[in-house]
Amino acid sequence: MNFRSTRHTDEPQGQATFGMANLRSQRTGLPFIVFISQRDGAQHDVRVKVSPNPKVRNAQMGSYALRPYRFVDGHRLGPGEERAQEAWVEKNLDVLVRYWTGDIAYTEDALELLEAIWNAQRPGPDSAQSHAPCEDQASSA
Repeated sequence: MNFRSTRHTDEPQGQATFGMANLRSQRTGLPFIVFISQRDGAQHDVRVKVSPNPKVRNAQMGSYALRPYRFVDGHRLGPGEERAQEAWVEKNLDVLVRYWTGDIAYTEDALELLEAIWNAQRPGPDSAQSHAPCEDQASSA
């Protein structure tokens, strides 16, 4: 089977694309949406993007490198949110890197391996319960 590339070389590097999976707060324990992706020809190392909501609006998205963890560009999280995200990244770095490199080929496999930053059982996707992490949970993960 032959597939043609639909990638446009004039697309800005690091833009959110259909190839990014958005992770809801119930999965991450973070009070914002995290987008993960596979490398797909990117010239930079593994990154995640963040947004206050799952609808992709470039003006609201921020990009963070994971090795080492640092803000790259776009909308920057507040200091407490950055600390919480860094704790989540540290807890899940192996999975995020293996998904980025394609060693984990399927999104659903990566999702099953990712852990929230709180220690309690993860609520289901239909849960109305909010679980924003407290500071000591984020800093001890």
